[in-house]
Amino acid sequence: MNRRRTEFDGGCSELSAAKGGSITGRRPLKERIVRLRRRGGMALLAVIVSAAAVATACSNMNDAGQTGSRIVRGASPEAGKQQIVHYGCGACHTIPGIKQATGLVAAPLTSFGKRGTIAGHFANTPDNLINWIDNPQAMVPGTDMPDLGVTRDEARNIAAYLENLQ
Repeated sequence: MNRRRTEFDGGCSELSAAKGGSITGRRPLKERIVRLRRRGGMALLAVIVSAAAVATACSNMNDAGQTGSRIVRGASPEAGKQQIVHYGCGACHTIPGIKQATGLVAAPLTSFGKRGTIAGHFANTPDNLINWIDNPQAMVPGTDMPDLGVTRDEARNIAAYLENLQ
């Protein structure tokens, strides 16, 4: 068998095919681990396992790089729910947990706490969400989201409610 060795596979496919391995040049993971152990590569194996654990943890995070609920410190989700009703947010948005919030004009806020962005522009962080609720026109001039005169504290409470929507 006269196979040319390429710079991309370093000849691994040639060796592996000759030994009955896969033609991709990769040995099964279990076999590679056993070989590392035999060579005294426990330290290297620990590094590989640690890197895999970190990669797995990172892949389980949402778009914003945070897991679970984002916390809006010093805010009341329950007060936020009442303020959503008071300001009529449900006229435009569908909002879970608020019976009269069935609007179809703007994006539904279902699972808002899992989203990576706000209004398609900003990372979904508590500060960005509070700023957006408080003064959306300052963040995106001309946006359809109106400035309703929500105070900063009310914006914090509304943000706390929305971030709890998982």
